[in-house]
Amino acid sequence: MTTERINPPGMSPPAGFSHAVVAGGSRVVFLAGQTALDADGKVTGTTLPEQFARALANLLTALHAAGGTPADLARVTVYATDVAAYRAHAAELGRIWRESAGRDYPAMAVVQVVRLWDEEALVELDGFAVLP
Repeated sequence: MTTERINPPGMSPPAGFSHAVVAGGSRVVFLAGQTALDADGKVTGTTLPEQFARALANLLTALHAAGGTPADLARVTVYATDVAAYRAHAAELGRIWRESAGRDYPAMAVVQVVRLWDEEALVELDGFAVLP
């Protein structure tokens, strides 16, 4: 896969995302929304950072199973039940992202939702990747 991350001058400098990602490859992998579910289908963690780490790990596990790596991610959407809490934990969430997925950021958006499928879930991540 080839990717080009585009962050045009004149736009706000991106922090933890890219404004645009141009991806070329032969396979597109659509990743279902992942929360902090463990192998038994139970939400783990009570804090946003704990749940974010598990949800990201689940997303990356699905991606790896499809033959991809974090660098192949072209787009990720984060659904949070409390955007103010997400912003308050932004530095820690960024550290978790970098430790798990590196610094090749996909195009991203954070969207506040009223609730997620599992009532205990505070965050959900979905996205797509382009593989060679």
